Amino acid sequence: MLGEKIRLKRMERQFTLKELAERTGVTQGFLSQMERGLTDPSITTLRRIAKALNVPIFYFLMDDTKSVPVVRKHERQVLKFPDSHLTFELLSPDLNRSIEMMMARLEPGATTCDEPLTHFGEENLIVMQGEMKIQVGEEIYFLSEGDSIYYFSSTPHKIWSIGTEDLVFISAITPPEF
Repeated sequence: MLGEKIRLKRMERQFTLKELAERTGVTQGFLSQMERGLTDPSITTLRRIAKALNVPIFYFLMDDTKSVPVVRKHERQVLKFPDSHLTFELLSPDLNRSIEMMMARLEPGATTCDEPLTHFGEENLIVMQGEMKIQVGEEIYFLSEGDSIYYFSSTPHKIWSIGTEDLVFISAITPPEF
């Protein structure tokens, strides 16, 4: 399903595999395998594909169901990549709003991405459990349960789970760009 959504969005944007490969730094062969469901992308790769196709990353991961204002705990859209130590749950009903809310769970010692990333918009997050190290630009901040941070998402940022338990945080992002 993920690969099919990528292929359909690529075709809608009228990109060839070669053009999408050039925009993402991913090989045509890998993109082809992904579109046919033979392999799964990493979070970093899916972010690059989403950016190149001008859609939020959750676009590829959401079920195409009717939107309702209430999101029940057991009905959240969940994003977990194979061999990843990071899980996201969409708390917003969908991505057709002005703001996106999600909850992330990051295992001890893990990071949200390989290299600090950027995207358009603003972000505010609060630590619900565990301990966080976050780099925003050249600054490093340490947050514990109950602490929050606000930053412009266009500033490169990266998060580490530095405690002994899972780091759980809630993030509000506007516009929906995750």
